[in-house]
Amino acid sequence: MKIRNPRTGKADHEIAPLNCKALMEEVNRLRDAQVAWAAKTADERGAILLQWADAIEADLGAIIPALTDDTGRGGISKIEAAGVPGQIRRWAQMAPQLIAEGQLAGQSTSVPTITTSTRLVPYQLVGVISPWNFPMTLALIDAIPALMAGSAALIKPSEVTPRFIKPLMETVRKIPELAEVLSIIEGDGATGAAMVDQVDYICFTGSVATGRKVGEAAAEAFIPASLELGGKDPMIVLASANPEAAAATALRASIVNTGQACQSIERVYVAREIAVPFLEQLTAQAEAVELNYPDINQGHIGPFIFEKQAKIAQSQIDDAVQKGAKLITGGTVENLGGGLYLRPTVLTDVPPDADIMREENFGPVIPVIVYDQIEQAIAQANDSIFGLSAAVIGGSVAEAEQIAVRLKAGAVSINDGSLTSMVWEAEKSSFGYSGLGASRMGTSGLMRFFRKQVLIRQSGDAARIEAFAEENF
Repeated sequence: MKIRNPRTGKADHEIAPLNCKALMEEVNRLRDAQVAWAAKTADERGAILLQWADAIEADLGAIIPALTDDTGRGGISKIEAAGVPGQIRRWAQMAPQLIAEGQLAGQSTSVPTITTSTRLVPYQLVGVISPWNFPMTLALIDAIPALMAGSAALIKPSEVTPRFIKPLMETVRKIPELAEVLSIIEGDGATGAAMVDQVDYICFTGSVATGRKVGEAAAEAFIPASLELGGKDPMIVLASANPEAAAATALRASIVNTGQACQSIERVYVAREIAVPFLEQLTAQAEAVELNYPDINQGHIGPFIFEKQAKIAQSQIDDAVQKGAKLITGGTVENLGGGLYLRPTVLTDVPPDADIMREENFGPVIPVIVYDQIEQAIAQANDSIFGLSAAVIGGSVAEAEQIAVRLKAGAVSINDGSLTSMVWEAEKSSFGYSGLGASRMGTSGLMRFFRKQVLIRQSGDAARIEAFAEENF
């Protein structure tokens, strides 16, 4: 299977997706090894994962170039790869205590002679289907806590960005005990679909359309699913906000990683009182943004990773303009050296029925809508099938928070934007079609991979059938 390079547009890599037989063999191998893995203590599993963190750090020189080739970006690839060891160490440190606290022993009940204890039993095999926008982070964000829980993990990253798999698997093979229970495989959509029937828990990050198919397949297989899907995140800028600072935040939160992030701001509602200076600042700052072309080590944003996404973004811009939106800056996907780039694009007067106001854009596009009443802004922000995250910027945290609590979103950044990419400690739910299942954030990120088994002890005499004789009632 040929793989396109996002900077050159050329197919310079190829993968060999696993066929059904090879997939089944890998599944059986992982299942067999999981028994011994689960029998280890959490501290023992953590010690093994800490070795892996060290191995990844030692091999960043091979991983980062592969991830850079996958995504066409430089600095964020370095941040992404270098951040994984920290994720591993965090879970290795936290998980033992969380697991101990979750296994309660000798709990009394309403019957004096009966006590209970709770065991945490890990799902045997966790499957992960991950996307192309943050290939390494999102391949491992579910797998690391699953491994700490005692599960084996099978990961199928996106076929759009598979180059990092080989160097990452080299680090796994350096830790034999880990290699027995962790496999990162090359595969396409058919590979991912086949996985759902073979695992005990499925984690999926990606589009709503594919996520629905995964959810339906999980229901058919009668297994739990964690689905982290799309977003159409709104930002409300209050009249009390500083226009220049608000514009800077809106720009960064909208275009980092070329807007290819589920928590990107994709709609901005600004109070009329500051709309003019806000738009002036946003436009000026957007036009100052540089592409990382021709030098990947210069500039702010890179090419579209996925060619299809560039076409979607252009189609949505064109649709908005045709329906009456005003294009302030940007607006045209450029082919530079074979890569597809879009300079930060600002639109105003966008009608609510435009595709770009309804569907995920996943590009550096900022539709700005001016509002007169805050109730109007709240209603428009909530008028979406999505509910992943949102943002409110005001003159004070307290004022912004009064609006934040009225938004239908799982996480709301206050006086900032897209903070869900930086904060993992707090659990959040995905509202609407933005997802389903337990949160991957906070302690839930680990505890979702356990089933609870209760041991109910009778220290007295067990009841006999005579206790239920009719004449006793």
